[in-house]
Amino acid sequence: MKKTIAVLPGDGIGPEIIAQAVKVLEAVAERYSHEFIYRYADIGAAAIGSTGDPYPEVTHRTCMESDAVLFGAIGDPKYDNDPKARVRPEQGLLKMRRALGLFANIRPVRPYAALLDASPLKNGIVEGSDFIVVRELTGGIYFGEPRGRNESGDKAFDTCVYSMEEIRRVAEVAFGYARRRRGRVTLVDKANVLATSRLWREVVTSMQKEEYPDIVLDCLYVDNAAMKMVSDPKAFDVILTENMFGDILSDVSGVINGSIGLLPSASFGSGISLFEPIHGSFPQGAGRDIANPVATILSAAMMLEDAFGMHKEAEAVRSACDDAVAGGVCTPDIVPGSSYGTRAVGDYIAGKVVGS
Repeated sequence: MKKTIAVLPGDGIGPEIIAQAVKVLEAVAERYSHEFIYRYADIGAAAIGSTGDPYPEVTHRTCMESDAVLFGAIGDPKYDNDPKARVRPEQGLLKMRRALGLFANIRPVRPYAALLDASPLKNGIVEGSDFIVVRELTGGIYFGEPRGRNESGDKAFDTCVYSMEEIRRVAEVAFGYARRRRGRVTLVDKANVLATSRLWREVVTSMQKEEYPDIVLDCLYVDNAAMKMVSDPKAFDVILTENMFGDILSDVSGVINGSIGLLPSASFGSGISLFEPIHGSFPQGAGRDIANPVATILSAAMMLEDAFGMHKEAEAVRSACDDAVAGGVCTPDIVPGSSYGTRAVGDYIAGKVVGS
């Protein structure tokens, strides 16, 4: 099979972790007689430096002309430390999501048995956890208008906006996953305070009663959900939530796995899909061969399965990652003092894919 992949390394450790995912994809191509064509493009700070735009038109065309998008990370201290910067790397990520119509982000969380001690939580709390976060991706406070500052500059404002249709389409994704899993959806909101959350609860509750009576629905305020995620994560099956809450909670879930560097994600919409690790650009680690590539490699496995229908290939990649983690072939964020760097972990996983 021949597939074209738009590869957006991005900023910080992005190029390093993407290189390992491509290495593993090449191992898949070798073993299963596929051909992957990689079309590289800039995004984020890298794109600002070359074009002045964090998501330039040439990058968008590259994505639209590909079968899937593999994305690394975005962000640069140059912009983080300048609150008055008008153009920021993160704007490229939001622009890309909106331009590609990516309204649903899927983040699976399931800890490795070999890494239970890596989590700061007790083993009994973490062991057996298995849930996914379904996050709405193109609405809410990250996209709402108006936003900005008043004329004197001493006040700032953001607007949170959601429509019934935006809520319905992502809720359909969550209910669909629940039907393939354990039949439970937890809606996370702040309906006691926010009007948008009350609309979410109204729409999702109605959908469950009328269209998904076989699915158990419960609702939690976001503060309660955050507490429960670190005290009883086994209680969750599918978490459905809005953009900002999903951003925060899915990062919190990294504590269950022991490292955010192990969590992949996929973003779906009306057309092309995008696959990326959930972590940031970790600029302090760039160029030091210490970044954990596993989340990016697992994101590539999600791409193989969900975008290309390559189920056995995806399982081979996941199995190779399992072997690496079980054997302690991990970067220092997982095994303190480890002699394995980013490239060595990628080499090991790619070798397992070819030889497995």
